[in-house]
Amino acid sequence: MTRRVQLREVAHARAGDKGNRSNVSVWVFDPRHYPAVKAQLTAERVKQAYPRLIEGRVVRYELDRLHGLNFVMEDALEGGVNGSLNLDSHGKSWSYLLLALEVEVE
Repeated sequence: MTRRVQLREVAHARAGDKGNRSNVSVWVFDPRHYPAVKAQLTAERVKQAYPRLIEGRVVRYELDRLHGLNFVMEDALEGGVNGSLNLDSHGKSWSYLLLALEVEVE
């Protein structure tokens, strides 16, 4: 039986930035949830979830042995630290945004 939960219930995340590029790593707490999260949390889904915030492409890197996914989002910081009036030009909010997405897990 599966249940729908916010990603934050089964994973945590860390974010970083470089210029106008944000980097978010998602780490699944329980390895048994990793296949479901990996199948559902795709680069396409992340881009579709935040079309007004991510102007460039999203690339996902898989760290299967560590039960983690790393997302690199280009043109996602409104110009970056030096080029934006955004309150979070460093991109730290991206981890919270991704953790708010829902996934189905057993």
